[in-house]
Amino acid sequence: MQKNPIHMVVNQGLSNFQWRVITLCFLIALCDGFDTQAVAFTGPAMIEAFQLKAGALAPVLTAGIIGMTVGAMMLGILADKIGRRNTLMACIAIFAGSTLLTGFAQNLDQIFILRLLAGIGMGGATPVLLALAAEYAPQRVKGVVTTIVLLALPAGAMLGGLLAAKIMPIWGWESIYFIGGLIPLILLILVSCFLPESLDFLSQKADTKNLSEIQRILKKITGQDIQINSDDIKVNTDTQANKSVTLGVLFQKNLFKTTVGVWGTYFFNWIAWFMLLSWLPTILKQAGLNPLEAPYASVTVNAAFILFAIPLAYYLPKINTVKILYFMFACGIAVAVALGLVIVSQQWAIVFALIALAGFGIGGQQLALNYLVIASYPAEVRATATGWAIGMGRMGAILGSALGGSVLLSFGLSGYFFALAIPLAIAWLCVVIIPKGNTSAV
Repeated sequence: MQKNPIHMVVNQGLSNFQWRVITLCFLIALCDGFDTQAVAFTGPAMIEAFQLKAGALAPVLTAGIIGMTVGAMMLGILADKIGRRNTLMACIAIFAGSTLLTGFAQNLDQIFILRLLAGIGMGGATPVLLALAAEYAPQRVKGVVTTIVLLALPAGAMLGGLLAAKIMPIWGWESIYFIGGLIPLILLILVSCFLPESLDFLSQKADTKNLSEIQRILKKITGQDIQINSDDIKVNTDTQANKSVTLGVLFQKNLFKTTVGVWGTYFFNWIAWFMLLSWLPTILKQAGLNPLEAPYASVTVNAAFILFAIPLAYYLPKINTVKILYFMFACGIAVAVALGLVIVSQQWAIVFALIALAGFGIGGQQLALNYLVIASYPAEVRATATGWAIGMGRMGAILGSALGGSVLLSFGLSGYFFALAIPLAIAWLCVVIIPKGNTSAV
């Protein structure tokens, strides 16, 4: 089949125009990550402001994740109809506006609704901006670009934690939401002026208007006039064939164990990760840490996640994914147990060192699991397998955030971390289920 000239142009190198697209996607992801974790590092201050028990925060923490799940499902479909750029702008407006209004909320019911709306915008934005960044990156650096943009999410959470520790004592918890809403609204103006539409989306309906827009974008990339006609950019028949893949294919005889193992690994790992992320500052405050220092827990775990993710992104395509997951889950279980043993001692240096290790042993799997799907499924079903695996992970995230408050109230500080080891151990067993022949390095 004749090569698509659009892809040939994009793959030539990284022009200033392509860098601009990738940078905008990175900045959006940074704001997305900031707003995603806002409740985690403002939670202790909210509990004091509204005079609540720790468990009362559970619905608010869960609301954002439910919204993200709905947003990823609904707005992903919308992106195929109205375009990636328009959908991304709508997502930014939704999560920025809802986050800004959260700063004016008078009770938890209002915050719950606003976090649900913000989650819809954040959940819809992430897959679209990742797809746009990857699309405008040359094939040889596509994986690196996607990883860098993906790491903007924990980087945004880390910046949020740092800001929370510095400005909440001066301006209160509301200030975090004012910042988290105003900055992406300013960024929305830049996006409306400088972010192009997806070339793949424009190619799907190659009418005169879209062809003209494609040629305008290609000229910005190359500095030259490039003539394109509809026959040049016909959709690859293999892509059309992939659209007919159904969920049942993932449970055929040779993939049944793989699917059960992969779904289970995602589900239980995300339970543990979001139990940790959502409740960590609140738990440390309960353990006796100064509430003004509790946001540094979010900074620590997200900074460690980023530091560990960089070498992981390099080595994961070269090694057996299952073996590294065995090691990561063993590390995560050990960290959870160790935190349970030391949390009541108030030895904060040890506690924060263990929290940093949790960025690898509990959070690092987020990156490794993407490679697990690639290594476990044939190419023709990989998109379907990835979508459903992430869906199972999001369900685990909802459950983990919702359970956190009840676990804390029922089992106390040490019991919380001992309980955290349980979903990690189950996830480890789910990896064992996956047939070993399907998981060679990719």
